[in-house]
Amino acid sequence: MVGEIVLITSVLVTACIGAFVFARNQHSVVNRIFGILSIALILFPIANNFTLSGGHRLLFIRAVVASTVVAVACLYYLSIYLKPGVVVLNKLQRLGIWYAALVAVAAFTPLVFTRLSAGDQSTPQPGVGAALFLIALVAFPAMSLWILVRRLRDPHSVDRIQNRYILMGIAPTFLLAPLTSFIMPILLKNDSLISLSPLYSLTFVGLVGYAIVKHRLFDIRFFVVRALAYIFTNGILMAAYFTPAILLAAWALHVSLSLLSYAVIVVSALLLTMGYGYLHSALDALTSRVFFRNEYQPTQFISELNRAVVSNLDLRSLLLTASKVIEKNMRLEYCTFGIQTSDGTQRIVGTIRQSFSQADINAVRKITPHLHDKMIITDYISPDLIDLQKILRSYDIAAVARLVSDTNREKEGLGYILLGPKKSGQQFDKKDIETITTIIDGLIVAIQNALRFEEIENFSATLQRRVDEQTRKLRRTNEKLKEMDETKDDFISMASHQLRTPLTSIKGYLSMVLEEDAGKITPMQREMLGQAFFSSQRMVYLIADLLNVSRLKTGKFIIDAKPVNLDQVVEQELHQLEETAAARELKLHYAKPTNFPTLMLDETKTRQVIMNFVDNAIYYTPAGGEITVRLVETPLTIELHVEDNGIGVPKAEQPHLFTKFYRAGNARQARPDGTGLGLFMAKKVVMAQGGSVLFSSEEGKGSTFGFVFSKDKIAAPTPVLVAPARPAKAKARPALAKSAK
Repeated sequence: MVGEIVLITSVLVTACIGAFVFARNQHSVVNRIFGILSIALILFPIANNFTLSGGHRLLFIRAVVASTVVAVACLYYLSIYLKPGVVVLNKLQRLGIWYAALVAVAAFTPLVFTRLSAGDQSTPQPGVGAALFLIALVAFPAMSLWILVRRLRDPHSVDRIQNRYILMGIAPTFLLAPLTSFIMPILLKNDSLISLSPLYSLTFVGLVGYAIVKHRLFDIRFFVVRALAYIFTNGILMAAYFTPAILLAAWALHVSLSLLSYAVIVVSALLLTMGYGYLHSALDALTSRVFFRNEYQPTQFISELNRAVVSNLDLRSLLLTASKVIEKNMRLEYCTFGIQTSDGTQRIVGTIRQSFSQADINAVRKITPHLHDKMIITDYISPDLIDLQKILRSYDIAAVARLVSDTNREKEGLGYILLGPKKSGQQFDKKDIETITTIIDGLIVAIQNALRFEEIENFSATLQRRVDEQTRKLRRTNEKLKEMDETKDDFISMASHQLRTPLTSIKGYLSMVLEEDAGKITPMQREMLGQAFFSSQRMVYLIADLLNVSRLKTGKFIIDAKPVNLDQVVEQELHQLEETAAARELKLHYAKPTNFPTLMLDETKTRQVIMNFVDNAIYYTPAGGEITVRLVETPLTIELHVEDNGIGVPKAEQPHLFTKFYRAGNARQARPDGTGLGLFMAKKVVMAQGGSVLFSSEEGKGSTFGFVFSKDKIAAPTPVLVAPARPAKAKARPALAKSAK
């Protein structure tokens, strides 16, 4: 009876744990192997128990052999795949799978056991393939022990406690089970200890189950322990309610009970009814303290973190608060953020002050974007990234979380969360990875908002600093320009005064020669001297323009308005330019008005304006062209129009035409020696006398330059008629006569 209870208990516990493990992650190789191992450990004690009966004993012995081969092979490959990182089997290990499968199938053939010997204690007779079974029985457990012991002695190995419990389960199961189930029945003809086989399986499953509950083997601790907690709770409550039910049944069956017994029944029922919720909570808290001292609820953790960072716009405060929340909930040694800001600076903020080598930072930043994982566990890094693992271990970093939304793109992201080891010494499990991965997107948004707020907050100060700096530069540059401009004006004024005197003398002597005051000249000499005279005249006008520009800067530009016959001024200026126009094969026309009024103008400066307009028309009109000058009097205005059919001014350059030193592109090609001052000074002179400039042009068709004055601004005053004087006395006449002489 006891043996059957042990067998049933062993089978049920093994089946439950195997189902839990396999259901937790059906795609995991480790979970699949453990599921197959659980099935083998279920079949082994059942088949071993039926070998004690008479019927079909050979079949059950063969089932024991097959389940044993499967169990030892699963143990070996479970030991291999429990290693952190990606596991790739070599050729010998892949061959072992086929070997175990072959022996398990051969166990049901006469190759391993041919028949049972005669007698009461009939034992199986080994076949030619029994050696294959013995090799598997010895080799697989031995290699498993060697792997686990070596990993247990490695100071850098993870899950050392788990390996220890697996070793403790292997000892009785895979060392004593062959002794009592094969060696003694076959060699010593003694099967009295076969009934102990369920104890071996129960011991192995129990130790592995304890590792599951206590040390998170296969990451099903939460489900198993919570299930056990509720089983214990409901069991206690069922027992508590079952006792009053018995007492009530005794009363109903007329079993004599004392008054005290009735009181106990009523009070206990009342207390149990009222205290169910409290008892349930107390037992739940007790199991949590015992089994979940280092556990946390992901939803509560995420909610607390969101409350901490959602309204925090100061970057340093946000990172420090988030570090404290993560460290507290996950019970870490420390938590630190490493952020790369838009200006290239690095921010390292967390619950521990730690300096990192820039070379190590650069190495990590170079490797991690290619891993395509948001969470990198230091102990689970693949062997081909041993350099990264060494760097993380040197700073005692247990895990690195990348602040990146899309891991499929090879980019660094916003930064990293550096997670220290857990205070309990346990490793990061699947729940930890899922929780950190969940909070990353929210942290990215919060950090980006803080960075933007920081940029906006600092924008005013940064902008003010830049404005002040640029203002200082502009002031210094402006002062230098003013000094240079003053020096230029001084030079122009001095040079103009120095040049004007000799030019006036040259112009005067040329005029005298042309008028033949020094004797007769030939036609050729007259032509050559005329060109020289015209050039000197142009030079005089240029110097006058330079002087006027200098006077404009110094405020000494003065209009000296006097009565002027503008029609005669225009005629005189055109007369000087007739020979130049004829030399360029141009027709120069003047539409002279009749009875033109006298005007109040600065004659010298107005002559410069007329000369400039006509001179430009001559130089910018191709041979064969015509230039027409019109002086027009309207009821309200006086207008001058200089019209030509020359090269014109491009439309895009017309707005800049009257600015200082500016010349249109086609004008620079036609006349490279121009200064760009003529039109500038013409506009200044006209405007200073109360008029405005006239201008219209079309590229390739010609231009019209001129000015317009309002009559009321430049009209000469009407002469005042004075009464004739009375005749002088006779004594004064001789004096007048003398004076007339």
